[in-house]
Amino acid sequence: MSSSRRSLSRAGEALRAWQARQWLVAGLGALATAVAVGVPTDVVPTSLFGRSVPVQWWNYPALALTAVLAGLVLSTYVRPPAAAPTASPAARPPGTVRDGRMGAAGGVLSFFAVGCPVCNKLVLVLLGSSGALSYWAPLQPLIAVASVALLAEAALRRLSAQSRCTVTA
Repeated sequence: MSSSRRSLSRAGEALRAWQARQWLVAGLGALATAVAVGVPTDVVPTSLFGRSVPVQWWNYPALALTAVLAGLVLSTYVRPPAAAPTASPAARPPGTVRDGRMGAAGGVLSFFAVGCPVCNKLVLVLLGSSGALSYWAPLQPLIAVASVALLAEAALRRLSAQSRCTVTA
């Protein structure tokens, strides 16, 4: 076994070992993420929020990937019903806390990536309306890629650790 903290094969093993409860949490987490990011950014249209700039085609796949990956990351925190109590923080696999931060950063970035460039108050204060459209809007697809990459890396690391560090009852 390699010393790397992440492995596609170990992540696949972990996913194959998941029980219905973990898949349910992954699905609910994905749905919650899609609503939490999609509704305020108006990628998911509602009467609650509006948008000055139309939704771009890439906002939909970015939101979908964010939701799926966030659901997977969230579900890695669910302990299988038959598992023993969790280990002490000192016994956790290295990087677990950082992986959680990586996933959180990816989720926050996705909000900025798919949001309306001129509806973001912070961007408007810093760049103004024309700056938001000229400088921020072209960066948003790159921010979406960074968001998905962070969430994918967090999911891969956490799933690899689940397969590597199984807890037996």
